Amino acid sequence: MNPFNEFVQNLTRRHFFAAGAHAVGWGALASLLDADRARAAAPAPHGPEKGRTHHPGKAKHVIYLHMVGGPAQMDLYDYKPKMGEWFDKDLPDSVRMGQRLTTMTSGQARFPIAPSKYKFARHGKNGMWVSELLPWTAKMVDDMCFIRSMHTEAINHEPAITYMQTGNQVTGRPCLGAWTSYGLGSLNQNLPTFVVLVAQPSNTEQVQAISARLWSAGYLSGEHAGVSFRTKGDPILYINNPPGVPDAVRRKTLDGLKTLNQMNYQEVGDPETHTRIQQYEMAYRMQTSVPELTDLSKESASTFQLYGEAAKNPGTFANTALLARRLVERGVRFVQIYHNNWDTHGNVAGRLPDQCRDVDQACYGLIQDLKRRGMLDNTLVIWGGEFGRTIYSQGGLTKQNYGRDHHPRCFTMWMAGGGARPGAIHGETDDFSYNIVKDPVHIHDFHATVLHLLGFDHNRFTFRYQGLNQRLTGVEPAHVIKELIV
Repeated sequence: MNPFNEFVQNLTRRHFFAAGAHAVGWGALASLLDADRARAAAPAPHGPEKGRTHHPGKAKHVIYLHMVGGPAQMDLYDYKPKMGEWFDKDLPDSVRMGQRLTTMTSGQARFPIAPSKYKFARHGKNGMWVSELLPWTAKMVDDMCFIRSMHTEAINHEPAITYMQTGNQVTGRPCLGAWTSYGLGSLNQNLPTFVVLVAQPSNTEQVQAISARLWSAGYLSGEHAGVSFRTKGDPILYINNPPGVPDAVRRKTLDGLKTLNQMNYQEVGDPETHTRIQQYEMAYRMQTSVPELTDLSKESASTFQLYGEAAKNPGTFANTALLARRLVERGVRFVQIYHNNWDTHGNVAGRLPDQCRDVDQACYGLIQDLKRRGMLDNTLVIWGGEFGRTIYSQGGLTKQNYGRDHHPRCFTMWMAGGGARPGAIHGETDDFSYNIVKDPVHIHDFHATVLHLLGFDHNRFTFRYQGLNQRLTGVEPAHVIKELIV
């Protein structure tokens, strides 16, 4: 049997009925029109009409800076001066309240308090407390919107980062970037709508695995998945033609593949075939757009002064932050940057300063660069991890060094631009930075707020899958936090 015919006959029952739902109508149309015209009239296999938002969105682009591993909120933004009196005393049971612990500390005989060894000071008109580890960030707190009361149910990295990115601890769902692509569509036909960059930390003592599942399109069309750019070498593997293959030959090859894929789509109707056609064409166009994107030679000296000299070194966080600005400047909707090694189970004194040096000036440079170019008003910048850290020490404890375990009950994130309220400080935690005492913000609330800034009502922004109207914010109630938006 012809392999293609065999493939067609192996379609599932579900696919058969889905493809044949309008068979009678199409049969009547085919009797009036020739087959080619009937196929041309078929609706394109895409989601909603791109750019049709529920209300005018303030944000047109998103740059999401994810600190993989979970930054220690009490060492950076959640100042707890009373903890100095609690050094090496046990965390009270009335504070812990039987909280589930990870296997890394559940076997400890005691849970001694580890006050932050770093000094804090108030900054800006809003008086935000910021650690001495972040002197550049401290200069721009009035441009930023702080959330000190984020919380999650996930306590281990893989489900926690999946939850933060996709709204569900179970893998296979679309991430925030994919939802943004699905809802807003592209502004540049020569670059992907959603780009992922993985920065190399200067300290690699304890890095976490970063899976491509985090930028998956899930049950959305594959065209909405993130495209991962390498931060060293060629940004995309095989972006250049092989030696001896001119552009004309490459174009002819792609035209042939397009014809075959169109035949496949007309026979089978699988929307992923249409996605494959688009991906081949995008790859061809990227051969000219990507080299120009990654060529920083025309950036001014003042730009590198903003981001720091590290921005000249491919793979650094500063370099990826500068690339993120260049990407949104060229119409990319969503840029996701991952920065690893924030999982400080031990040696906070040796690792946290390196982590902060990697990101501090670069974040300042990114926001100020967007601001001076008139891009900050419509570009939402997000910074945060998948959970926080414990006030009690994991392992050995001295006044000069300690470790911290995972903590889901409270952590700090910040936003800037894109309609986020500048200078806002939202939420409070107890003296131990262990429980939220005012204005909690769940992950679903955070996602609902981000979608609102993009112009979408999270309850109505759905995709039909497995008989349900699927949402980024899930089925439990979620709320837009009005105090976080202008």
